Amino acid sequence: MLDRYGRNIDYLRISLTDRCNLRCIYCMPEEGIRQIPRTELLDTDEIVRICKAASELGISRIKLTGGEPLVRRICTPLVKELKAIPGICQVTLTTNGILLGEQLPGLMEAGLDAVNISLDTLEETTFRKITRRDDFHQVLKGLRAALSYPSLKVKLNCVPTFQSDEELLQVAALARENPLHVRFIEMMPIGLGKEFAARGEELIKSVLEKEYGSMTPTEEKLGNGPCHYYTLEKFTGRIGFISALSHKFCDSCNRVRLTSTGFLKGCLQFEDGADLKVLLRSGCSDRMLKETIEKVIYEKPVGHNFQEHKKGNEESHIMAQIGG
Repeated sequence: MLDRYGRNIDYLRISLTDRCNLRCIYCMPEEGIRQIPRTELLDTDEIVRICKAASELGISRIKLTGGEPLVRRICTPLVKELKAIPGICQVTLTTNGILLGEQLPGLMEAGLDAVNISLDTLEETTFRKITRRDDFHQVLKGLRAALSYPSLKVKLNCVPTFQSDEELLQVAALARENPLHVRFIEMMPIGLGKEFAARGEELIKSVLEKEYGSMTPTEEKLGNGPCHYYTLEKFTGRIGFISALSHKFCDSCNRVRLTSTGFLKGCLQFEDGADLKVLLRSGCSDRMLKETIEKVIYEKPVGHNFQEHKKGNEESHIMAQIGG
């Protein structure tokens, strides 16, 4: 499925819930948010029906996100159903890791292909400041559990905020000592992220290279999204960067997003898209569902305009409500 700019859209990110067991400073207010009633969330059958239609349009890779997807009990059985859809070759998960240790055996049996674990620091005090919770050791437990499965591809996501350079070095070193890739994600001005200045890729690279030596770009394809990777001598894994502002990648964007309430979005920044839940619950045909998905994909915006500061239909929800 090509959009009007010739980009091949083959990747769908699905948020399962707006709920989360952390309160990260760049994602959710300390007091939490007004949670969406469970009856307004897509159920398993609705998600599977959307994914079947999307797969017929060329979607072949699915990422489950949140909020925190593992707080919703449908996650494991959903992975199994999505893996059974013809044309879907990969189902992956992004999680904060707190519940991962206990749920991973079931997820692996269901066919999970890869997991991204969010961890911004290895210092417990800083973790508490960023997440406003005391679950640091549960996240480490989840990370260790993920690494215990040789067939599971593991990535660690770090969003630089006020961590020290030493803390960023510690996070990067996980890729030296373990078979995983560490990715530094540039802060985007969405929701609470607007309150933080983005720490650019070049700045973080200079910190890493000063300590670990020269970083060599790699052409390896190590995931479904826009991350680009570097190799470092004596590192088992790779260091990656997702830099939506300093290294804009909209011209190669291959994704669309489905919120937990069933709204399909072509671009993270804009509120344009289609309410698939309304269609499903009004008894739409498979043909109409497929045509609506096709229209959203085809009309996917050419790119974000965060740096141009243009106005016009910007997303008003926070990341936990959109899907991270």
